[in-house]
Amino acid sequence: MTRKLITFDWAIKRLLRSKANFGILEGFLSELLKEDITILDVLESESNQEDKRDKFNRVDLKVRNNHDEIIVIEIQYDREHDYLQRIFYGVSKTAIEYMTEGSSYAKITKVISVNILYFDLGKGLDYIYKGTTSFIGIHQHDRLGLNEKQKQLFKKDSIESLYPEYYLIKINHFNDIAKDGLDEWIYFLKNEEIKDNFTGKGLKEAQEKLSIMKLPEDEQKAYAHYQDDLHYQASMYESSFGDGYNEGRNKGRVEGKAEGKAEGKVEEKEQMVLNSYRSGIELATISQITQLSIEKVKEIINANGL
Repeated sequence: MTRKLITFDWAIKRLLRSKANFGILEGFLSELLKEDITILDVLESESNQEDKRDKFNRVDLKVRNNHDEIIVIEIQYDREHDYLQRIFYGVSKTAIEYMTEGSSYAKITKVISVNILYFDLGKGLDYIYKGTTSFIGIHQHDRLGLNEKQKQLFKKDSIESLYPEYYLIKINHFNDIAKDGLDEWIYFLKNEEIKDNFTGKGLKEAQEKLSIMKLPEDEQKAYAHYQDDLHYQASMYESSFGDGYNEGRNKGRVEGKAEGKAEGKVEEKEQMVLNSYRSGIELATISQITQLSIEKVKEIINANGL
């Protein structure tokens, strides 16, 4: 049995900033980071403005945990070829931003960057990637560690723990088979539903508090408006990504065959399905816009390895 839940990005914008709902975020971060995370407070993020583009493509949240580390959670829909450099810039800026003026370098805050991506970034087979910094000997191939005085100074056990950590979660690469609590969270992020047998930390609370029917009336209206915006975005894809149709139509003109136009229409709809799916639009919405069955939509998505 599944229940209809609001999307995680909308929840971050509207609900998860409340201390009463910290348990949901703490559960997700605890499953991802493999340690019990307690959120102390929510910090201001630059992209929280209700910008028309941000409503669709990007939302982020900064929190401070019980280790006095800053965790930046970003949900991104838009395909950006320089995204890896952008998260590097964002983490560097955050580390400096929260450094007290005049303090020593030992007081630089560690930043953990969690990126929930609804598009294919880079080339790789996995759906979760972790990036850290380490120093390896060129000749001895040993890993440089901290000495005892440094461990006391930094209150850390390894050099890697001093530097930023990066997590890239490629939602569309997940195969919907949940093997642990983290997988259950990714299933929720991808499908907007939580199965009753899921036991991942924070998911039961998410199932309770993110139910559409249990939202206050004003929040239900706000979420309905958000969904309308997603429908609008899907319409924009319909008018903006007709390359397949145009190519097929031109082919038909050159060859004088009706097959070109028919082929173009098929390619156009396939392109609409792929771009909409990469943007995080629900399957039911894609089906409605393209006039294809949900089964056909899934077939196109699976055929393209998404």
